[in-house]
Amino acid sequence: MRELHYWRALNEALREEMQRDERVFLMGEDIARWGAGGGIFGVTRNLVNEFGPDRVRDTPISEEGIVGIGVGAAVTGMRPVIEIMYIDFLTLAMDQVVNQAAKMRYMFGGKAKVPLVIRTQEGAGRGNAAQHSQSLEAWFVHVPGLKVVVPSTPADAKGLLKSAIRDDNPVIFIEHKLLYATRGPVPDGEYTIPLGVADIKRPGRDVTFVGIHTLVHRGLAAAEKLAQEGIEVEVIDPRTLYPLDIETIVRSVKKTGRLVIGHEAPQRGGVAAEIAMQVMEQAFDYLDAPIVRVCGANCPIPYNQTLERAAIPQEEDIIRAIKSIV
Repeated sequence: MRELHYWRALNEALREEMQRDERVFLMGEDIARWGAGGGIFGVTRNLVNEFGPDRVRDTPISEEGIVGIGVGAAVTGMRPVIEIMYIDFLTLAMDQVVNQAAKMRYMFGGKAKVPLVIRTQEGAGRGNAAQHSQSLEAWFVHVPGLKVVVPSTPADAKGLLKSAIRDDNPVIFIEHKLLYATRGPVPDGEYTIPLGVADIKRPGRDVTFVGIHTLVHRGLAAAEKLAQEGIEVEVIDPRTLYPLDIETIVRSVKKTGRLVIGHEAPQRGGVAAEIAMQVMEQAFDYLDAPIVRVCGANCPIPYNQTLERAAIPQEEDIIRAIKSIV
């Protein structure tokens, strides 16, 4: 099977969906500039040359305007994919996201469709400081009417983005900026991955680890080291946070009896707490130890490289958490 970079798998998904459906178009800051375009992370590279400026549209620096236009275009029959350069800046468009996109289909009794994809990037690790490094996925999971996608591999990124574009509901599609340069196998030809289906990245018998974005990869690395000590870790990537495939997580916990959950977002009010509570409700009698969270510190992300690393979970933090309950 061929290998692609994470960013190129996303680029391929956009190209295929634009070829398949002329209603699909892209909007965002700098996504069509600099000749081949591509935006700050290169995901839309060369698409303006293939599809032209009507379908790959540069926008002013106005997140409120970008999302508002996207909502209007979606409701009137188009299938826009808009890019918000950092998830931190999506805070500027929360009225459009939370009060308009998320509510419209419900308030019109299902007659209005909002096939809008908001692509954005989150996460720390690049020294981008407190206003460009947040992980805000829990904000959007909290809002009824939104679907939230968090792919960790190139294959998942492509298959999930294609499904998101074809969905008739607004989808917050969150990429991690450290993952763009990673490579992985991607199937040839047409394929999609349904929203709401988790993936077991590594089977195990002793403890279940559920990770988001970079924590999937750090969890896999931790699992390899722990296997040398006889501890077999099952690593699960939920892939979508809403809809959440809690059934796959619960089945794993019933087998292993232990659960560790990891994400870069601050621990307080994070998605880990929601997953833990759902597992408690459905599999309490199967737990042999308390559920443990390995999450970001409850503080803004520091600029200093050493402090930034200390503020987000690392491989050694996962190993320590797993050993504490095994």
